[in-house]
Amino acid sequence: MNKILTVIFLILFSNAFAQTQFQVSFPNQKGLLDGRLLLLLSKNDKAEPRFQVLDGHDTQLVFGLTLDNWPSTKSQIMTTGNTFGYPIEALKNIPAGDYYVQVLLHKYETFHRKDGKIVKLPMDRGEGQQWNLAPGNIYSKPVKISINPKSPQSFKVSLDQTIPPIEEPKDTKYIKHIKIQSKLLTEFWGRPMYLGAHVLLPEGFEEKKEVKYPLAIFHGHFPSDFDGFRTTPPDENLPNDYNSRFNIFGYEKIVQQEAYDFYKMWTGPNFPRVLAIEIQHACPYYDDSYAVNSESIGPYGDAITYELIPFIEKQFRGIGEGWARFTYGGSTGGWEALAVQVKYPDQYNGCYAACPDPIDFRAFTTVNIYEDKNAYYYESEFKPTLKPGHRNYLGQISASLKDMNMRELALGTKSRGGQQWDIWEAVYSPIGKDGYPEPIWDKKTGELNKKVAEYWKENYDLSYILKRDWPKYGDKWRGKIRIYCGDMDNYYLNNAVYLAEEELKNLNNPAYEGEVDYGDRAEHCWNGDHTQPNYISRLRYHRMFIPKWVEDMKKTTPKNKDLTSWRY
Repeated sequence: MNKILTVIFLILFSNAFAQTQFQVSFPNQKGLLDGRLLLLLSKNDKAEPRFQVLDGHDTQLVFGLTLDNWPSTKSQIMTTGNTFGYPIEALKNIPAGDYYVQVLLHKYETFHRKDGKIVKLPMDRGEGQQWNLAPGNIYSKPVKISINPKSPQSFKVSLDQTIPPIEEPKDTKYIKHIKIQSKLLTEFWGRPMYLGAHVLLPEGFEEKKEVKYPLAIFHGHFPSDFDGFRTTPPDENLPNDYNSRFNIFGYEKIVQQEAYDFYKMWTGPNFPRVLAIEIQHACPYYDDSYAVNSESIGPYGDAITYELIPFIEKQFRGIGEGWARFTYGGSTGGWEALAVQVKYPDQYNGCYAACPDPIDFRAFTTVNIYEDKNAYYYESEFKPTLKPGHRNYLGQISASLKDMNMRELALGTKSRGGQQWDIWEAVYSPIGKDGYPEPIWDKKTGELNKKVAEYWKENYDLSYILKRDWPKYGDKWRGKIRIYCGDMDNYYLNNAVYLAEEELKNLNNPAYEGEVDYGDRAEHCWNGDHTQPNYISRLRYHRMFIPKWVEDMKKTTPKNKDLTSWRY
């Protein structure tokens, strides 16, 4: 009997020892390292492994490990025991075969916040919070290896490459770039914090020095420059590459042509003369802040509304009053456009929210955070079914909601994955005891936290807030809310729009007098244009919504305001 036990022990011991591990060194670094160490494995060399971690079927592998005060002179061993992976959770379960391996350290910095909490987070470095592009992050060159899980293997990886700084865009005749240090955000985070914007000047701005202009505020993800504006025709030598998202060849030429067409419209005789801006407000959790005040992220709503926008209007001759500002955008920008109109009813005179992130948390994509017990599975005694996270216009699913959250968990714990679900949590949640956002659900199991859900409801469920506060602010919101969404939105965002529309239609004293519209079989991010396919209309936000607002504002602007001097 003892011999049998000995044999079993030796087998178990040899299986435990026979695992793949990676010995990671940091040759050019000094001092202590903080951040998320990411082991990336790819079966192909179409791109570096760091660019192939996706929600969809084509994703390759990532395994994450948090470094906390790690000595840079000491190698870190990445094993099954200390990493968490996506879409394969355990490193030991990697199938045998050839792989391209790469390791990257997404660096964290230490913040001593105003509330006394000390947290470690990635600071944006001009790239818009992209872990695989962030300047200063260190990584290794991809190397081809062969993995055999049945035998012990140890691979040495040296992080001897550094992502270089990003060159800031240069001013042109029409586009100017600004950056200010925010007093409010600096105080909150305990270190200098900045806001930026790209400003598109109207035709005749230099000649008409006596004119003051309305302000068009485009919300969206971090813009490297003012998007969709080009003063020259498309490049003649562009490759005729295939775009898998839109199933079309030569899409880059279409993008450039649309940008050039907008330039001709913008400078033409009939386009409204306004200032148009795209804001840079990346925060330590994501590529933007969601433009509202947040317990975990800070007073970005106040900083944008009361610091950044007045600065822009003062420098570029904006009218500087709420009636002369409007917001528009899609997806994240769609939610922000509506949110700031709701949160600051006196400061904005209209919002155009296309394909907005969930605006009613009874349909937080495919989760009802108030009634569901689990975010990942439909409730069932015998057949738990995963909730879908991403689909195409035919309803074919490419990722479950759990898949998407597991990817983020591999990229970072404590809401630090830098992706969509983590930023929602970072913006909407109260601060936990550890100083990080309190989870809305357990990231591994999907079990919902009802206490956090109630906090979300009272502070960020826009549909609920509109209904709750309509008696107080209805006169200020009337006629200013316009929402557009495809009825086959890839992320099921139309479900929340249906619920919000029902609430809006039931409002009275006054009636909401806005607009909600849907695109038939339209995917993310449909914006109200029934005449064009998505791949065209998504490029036309400025040319669509600026003239529309200028017409709509005739109904919502107080009497005796100047609606003519800037219409030259």
